[in-house]
Amino acid sequence: MIRTLAIEGYRSLRDLTIELAPHTVVTGANGSGKSSLYRALRLLTDAARNGAVAALAREGGLRSTLWAGKGRTGPVSLRLGFAGDDFGYAIDLGMPPPSSSMFGADPEIKREALWSGPILRPSALLVDRDGPLISVRDGRGRPKPALEAVSPFDSMLSEYPEAWLITLRERIRRWRFYDHLRTDADAPARRDMIGTRTPVLAHDGADLAAALQTILEIGVPDELHAAIDAAFPGSDIMITDDPSGRLTLQLHQPGLRRPLGTAELSDGTLRYLLWVAALLTPRPPELLVLNEPETSLHPDLLPPLAALIATAATRSQVVVVTHAPQLAKDGQVIELIKDNGETRVAGLGRFEAPAWQWPKR
Repeated sequence: MIRTLAIEGYRSLRDLTIELAPHTVVTGANGSGKSSLYRALRLLTDAARNGAVAALAREGGLRSTLWAGKGRTGPVSLRLGFAGDDFGYAIDLGMPPPSSSMFGADPEIKREALWSGPILRPSALLVDRDGPLISVRDGRGRPKPALEAVSPFDSMLSEYPEAWLITLRERIRRWRFYDHLRTDADAPARRDMIGTRTPVLAHDGADLAAALQTILEIGVPDELHAAIDAAFPGSDIMITDDPSGRLTLQLHQPGLRRPLGTAELSDGTLRYLLWVAALLTPRPPELLVLNEPETSLHPDLLPPLAALIATAATRSQVVVVTHAPQLAKDGQVIELIKDNGETRVAGLGRFEAPAWQWPKR
């Protein structure tokens, strides 16, 4: 479980270190920094897939994402890190030296570190990357010389074949993110498709019927039926198939002579069913991050959704970024505020944040 998340120099997150619980709800006003925190978590996952540089390019490049407020000192730097009881990891991205390359705006990875335990200490370092060079501790805790160098735009998580790095990389790659599942008229979730066993709902919800049928067959079907009844009393779903194997989702509601297909469902009803499929997954991830799951939902659907999230938090660590603090059933609430352009945690003083150390350049 991630206990500490640290972000420095990313948009309004000048220097933010927060403590995460098994179930954490991050809330705050528009512009307070919630989306930036969500994107920072995504960037950590991109680093494990060697895609952090490309992800920053999609946001306009490193300079567009850097903290732009007053008081910036030292080298240009965007730093991301997290730690749990077993491992900690941090990455420091900065600008490259001047060159004639057409890719001269691509950030370089200046430092990366993987350590054991929740706090970075020299004695706890397992793998340390300084510029292109990597050193690894041996069985006695002594650094071994690097066997090879990595390119400045490649993360050691994806490019260096060290057992500790491989373990952490695979853990991060299993983190799961859901952000603004589509429910418009052309949404993939409204179309029937060939069904295969689907323990993990796709990011666009295209395999909704297959994901729900998978829960019915190998998950906890009683939780699925209860979640639907809690939101739409007396209602339930049925999945049917045709000779070609194409699955169709139908919602049966009391008082209606026939069930409703996905093309007929309201945006809110379809979105709730998508969250049922995502949160009751038979293959729960280590970390599940939801961005504004309340979108398109009537206030009456928030308590059933909160109960769904609380159930998911018994199997995965869950982080919810939301405008609806009522989704924090049995969870920890972190409220973000904007103070002179900088995101802070409401009620938390600058010197009350969790302990954290960055690797030095």
